[in-house]
Amino acid sequence: MNKTIIIVDDHKLFAQSLQILVNSFEGFEVIHLCKNGEELVMYFQAGNVSPDLILLDMRMPVMDGMQTMKWLKENHPQQKVLSLTVDQEDETIIKMLRLGCRGYLLKDIDPEEFEYALNAIDRSGYYSNKTISDAQRRGEIKLKYEELTNRELEFLNHACSELTYKAIAGEMNLSPKTVENYRESLFNKLHVKSRVGLVIFAIKEGICEV
Repeated sequence: MNKTIIIVDDHKLFAQSLQILVNSFEGFEVIHLCKNGEELVMYFQAGNVSPDLILLDMRMPVMDGMQTMKWLKENHPQQKVLSLTVDQEDETIIKMLRLGCRGYLLKDIDPEEFEYALNAIDRSGYYSNKTISDAQRRGEIKLKYEELTNRELEFLNHACSELTYKAIAGEMNLSPKTVENYRESLFNKLHVKSRVGLVIFAIKEGICEV
């Protein structure tokens, strides 16, 4: 039996073309088209059968992808959803994944990769790719940045130089003890154990250049 799919996208031509493509894949069948999240909600509220997978656009009028995903999480938390969109914002990707989205694809994806994603979600429940992993990595880095104070960032930049800790204290007009405290705080926040670890982290994440 074919896996059933609902497409939620406000661009009629794209949605119909996508339907033809999906129906050409072995084992998959599009059973319904919705032009926004509100129409999908109405589909569920009418008592229709849940599809195996929903292909969800992000930018839609009336009820967009994020709002639709929140509604599905509250009302149909087991529903599998694959986002298919042009929205590349890291924050959007991470929020969608946290709401339960099983994968995130950009609309310029190759048909072969798209078919692979459908099968991956069918087999394992999830699909991951570079778009997702890059967004998650940048999201983790952003959280680390947000935890650092301006003075800690200043110290981190000095730590990437050849200055001794005593010289860094002089540059920052601080006591050596205070500089030690900044160092220990960064060790804890960034999960490193040495000045070398601080420098590697700072260079790798583009905080400072040497």
